[in-house]
Amino acid sequence: MIVNPTPDGWQVIYQQAHALLAAQLAWHWLPFGPTDRWVGLLAAIAQHDDEQRQWDGHYGLTPAGAPANFTMKEFSLEQATGVMKAARFQGQWRSLLTSMHMSFLYESLRGQKKQTDAFLDEQLAGQEKWRKALGLSKKEARQAYDLMQWCDRLSLILCRQELPEMGRALEISAGPDGRRYDVVRVTPDAPVTVAPWPFAFPSFTVSVEASELHQLQFSTDKELAAALKDAPIRILRWEFRQE
Repeated sequence: MIVNPTPDGWQVIYQQAHALLAAQLAWHWLPFGPTDRWVGLLAAIAQHDDEQRQWDGHYGLTPAGAPANFTMKEFSLEQATGVMKAARFQGQWRSLLTSMHMSFLYESLRGQKKQTDAFLDEQLAGQEKWRKALGLSKKEARQAYDLMQWCDRLSLILCRQELPEMGRALEISAGPDGRRYDVVRVTPDAPVTVAPWPFAFPSFTVSVEASELHQLQFSTDKELAAALKDAPIRILRWEFRQE
């Protein structure tokens, strides 16, 4: 979950919803590559945060009883393995992109646990196998994955309320063309822009659903789950516009 504080509780955005927002952003780029791979790339972006673990053992709560933001949780080999298993059923291209995302997220954990190292080794071996089977160079695979990572990053900036104030620029990351991109918003009510403008349209709107919790603390995961089930839903929207 992505958890933001509000005056009377919490705003919760599920990670799967954040991934769908990332796919909306990707859809507005100029497509590149064959159609089947472009659609597969959009699918990989939309589903990169699937297979979330069920709440147990205070997985959803901080020690103080607040909903736990995803950054507070440790690496879950179970979830990462589940993500890769799910990708397999959509083919080698989806598997390759998802595996590259696993490497990007978790390679820094190498050397801490043997099981994690084995998982990371498996990803590198799989990536080589899938590139060969698909007739792709590392550069071609990297271009597609860079868009996936770019959209994931911008979606997180939006969901975590990290848009800079007073017209300051915040780096997103390098795009699939290797260029640096920054996100800017002059005022809280102004459209969002990206420089340089990478999208196929001069303006568009994206959205994500957020659950609104009007309670600061929860005693159990079960109580939190029940509150989220009944929580009112607010649709957050951002208008993007080329300067």
